[in-house]
Amino acid sequence: MAQVEATTERIISADPETVFDALADYGGTRAKLLPEHFSEYEVREGGDGEGTLVHWKLQATSKRIRDCLLEVTEPTGGPAHAAGHGGGQLVEKDRNSSMVTTWTVTPAGEGKSRAVVSTVWNGAGGIGGFFEKTFAPKGLSRIYDAVLANLATEVEK
Repeated sequence: MAQVEATTERIISADPETVFDALADYGGTRAKLLPEHFSEYEVREGGDGEGTLVHWKLQATSKRIRDCLLEVTEPTGGPAHAAGHGGGQLVEKDRNSSMVTTWTVTPAGEGKSRAVVSTVWNGAGGIGGFFEKTFAPKGLSRIYDAVLANLATEVEK
């Protein structure tokens, strides 16, 4: 079982605090950012960053649907905290699988932010695992690129 990873990033024309706050707003903004691959979105606890418990179904392909129940934490000491210029990090750990998604927002020049989303999980073994490791990161990166594009549209108003 090999670890599979998908990462995408975007420079957004808004300050890091604004970008991070939009991502951490599971009770409001976050639902508006999700493309059609997400369904059954529901905040079950909290709703603003640390301590949030959120549910959704992620349909990565026509046959592959993950039922996700994510615990959100905001670790300190990460790259965004170390920068000391706003931003931050959100970690979403799926209770239903080995999937962990980390959102990191850091400054990227005057009035701009770098938003990076990285998802890792334990892939399948054998030939199925080979195909998963080959194709899943590209598909997931496309999905999260759409989320980051929607985030940019939302905060660059």
